[in-house]
Amino acid sequence: MAVPASIPSPGWSGFSIGPLTIHAYALCILLGIVAALWLTSRRWKARGGPDEFIWDAAIWAIPFGIIGGRLYHVFSSPDAYFGPNGDLALIPQIWRGGLGIWGAVAFGLLGAWIACRRAGIKLPAFMDAAAPGVLLAQAIGRWGNWFNQELFGAPTTLPWGLQIDADSPNFPADAAPGALFHPTFLYESLWNLAGVALLLLLDKRFKFRRGMLFWLYVAFYTLGRIWIEILRIDDAEMITILGVTQRLNVWTSLLLLVAAVVIFIVLARQPRTAETDSVYLPGRAPADDVDSVEPAAETAEVRQDASTEDDGLPASRGDALPASAHGDGLPASRDDPEPSPAAGEKSGESPAAAPRSDSEQPAPADARGTTDPLRAEGVENKRAQD
Repeated sequence: MAVPASIPSPGWSGFSIGPLTIHAYALCILLGIVAALWLTSRRWKARGGPDEFIWDAAIWAIPFGIIGGRLYHVFSSPDAYFGPNGDLALIPQIWRGGLGIWGAVAFGLLGAWIACRRAGIKLPAFMDAAAPGVLLAQAIGRWGNWFNQELFGAPTTLPWGLQIDADSPNFPADAAPGALFHPTFLYESLWNLAGVALLLLLDKRFKFRRGMLFWLYVAFYTLGRIWIEILRIDDAEMITILGVTQRLNVWTSLLLLVAAVVIFIVLARQPRTAETDSVYLPGRAPADDVDSVEPAAETAEVRQDASTEDDGLPASRGDALPASAHGDGLPASRDDPEPSPAAGEKSGESPAAAPRSDSEQPAPADARGTTDPLRAEGVENKRAQD
């Protein structure tokens, strides 16, 4: 079977159900969100986070992320909306494409921060758990550009060149019919999938905390985005810095790459403790988690309480006999002589096993365990009369 010398463009970009049109671009975004939630949920549980928080965070982060991604795209590519032939009605039409990743990440973090504050969760802990999932969502969402035949690169003769329909509004006016283009959507999708595997592998090895894995994600993604963005030929804002003119997203990615590396190094140099590794804000951890923080200390307290008498004095090692053995209620010491066997008892025989005669019955004792002399004398007189 012959291998195609190019990547064909899809023959459709969605389908309709009555008056409702389902766009393939939207399906790719939704599929990416579902995959991100699945991966983030598994990682969050493994880090000891509460199960229900993932869905609370999603309610805030996803809408914020979509709005932020759209706003970033609109203001980074303003001509289609604010230019001489611009149309403001296109701004809410996100199914036509156009979600800027850094607007989505920034606003998504804002939504996640709100959810974290409400639940008593540390935002960096959630960022670390979500980072691979976000990159996975980007890898899947990029295929929406393929269905829309948009955001491709410069012409190429490579065997994996991308076909674009000549009647597509995105086909370059100065390109020859049948020209092939760099499939930048595919480059970024593969780069992101490799990043997901790398992040999971490094996190398994080093157990990153305090937001370190998130900034590692930012560094990896921007490193790839720089060279992929340079290949693209779609309209974009051009910025000149130090005599170098490049697309806005190239400069943005370069700035974020440097910032991510610096932040990662700073976090890596900070001491790591059990408190920094906790997913909860100080004082917001559940009671069962708080009780298990210092089990050794609690065990020591229990042992100390067990070795303390009711009067608050610690028991001495000489307490070989119960307190009732002494008439004054004080604990017996090792220096006290042991009582001799009662008359008539055999050596080694329990006193309770030998029957007692009337004359051997003990004198009544008061509540303190001491013998009342008057009561003892009365008993002796009664026995003499008998």
